[in-house]
Amino acid sequence: MSETARLDTAGTIITEDLLPGIRVVLQDETRYASGSHKEPAAHAVVAAARADGHDRVVVGSCGNYGKAMAQAAAAGGLRCTVVLPEDWNDGGAFIAAVGAEVHFVPGGYEDAVDAARTLARQTGAADGNVDGPYESAVLDGHGDVVHALHRALAGEPASLWLPVGNGTTAVALHRRLREVAWAVPLHGVGSPGNNPVVTSWPGPYRALPPDAPVTTVHNEPLVNWHSLHGPQAMSAFAESRGAVHEADDDELLAAQAVLEAHGVRASASGAAGLAGLVRHVRRAGTGGVDENHIVLVTGL
Repeated sequence: MSETARLDTAGTIITEDLLPGIRVVLQDETRYASGSHKEPAAHAVVAAARADGHDRVVVGSCGNYGKAMAQAAAAGGLRCTVVLPEDWNDGGAFIAAVGAEVHFVPGGYEDAVDAARTLARQTGAADGNVDGPYESAVLDGHGDVVHALHRALAGEPASLWLPVGNGTTAVALHRRLREVAWAVPLHGVGSPGNNPVVTSWPGPYRALPPDAPVTTVHNEPLVNWHSLHGPQAMSAFAESRGAVHEADDDELLAAQAVLEAHGVRASASGAAGLAGLVRHVRRAGTGGVDENHIVLVTGL
């Protein structure tokens, strides 16, 4: 990448040769041990749960948050239980390998979260779900990346492209962007027909029928019939003057391959931000090389 320079140690990379005519700022969140941008949020939950006297944290997940929480709990000295849908493709291997317990339940992500809430209540463990009692810690952790980006770009104009599942990351980023007074449009990218933020945009928010989403190995983290922060995420996209976009599996895989060629090892769903930007550029043009298009990338 002749025109690419790593700006700092926070995983921020700027390049003008990834998409011709576009200045892309890759925020590479694959660097965390869990490979997920959700790890700072998980560490924040673990710290808060320990401060409250808990010795175990329980979460429901379809993958990334469970991996992040297992890693954070191991580092923070807490026991951890992750509840997963029984047909989750990883089989809980990473989570178990770092010492967390894995429980499987029938159904999808929403069923795993419901079961985790019940288990936490029954056992007296900390409910670490993204919309649970530690929601504020979750949002604080997710928002930390804004400071690295603001520092790297010196507050220059930018847009920010990110995967959308529950909408939690979008809500957190919008909140932190307002705190630092940086007007950055947020663009969420999800799986067409498989997420209510995508199907409802520009509003009002409507959950999908539980049997409507179609999950694949590639789109799984983007799939929800009810996004736990969906309405708030839609407000974040609208208030920031951003939008919600679609990217199908073929587009996710193509974006993943582009990132791989540039040394960033993302998952297909973790490449959704780039996939959405590529689709947007093909339809609307470059928008000018002087504008920074930040792409939040998460890992395997």
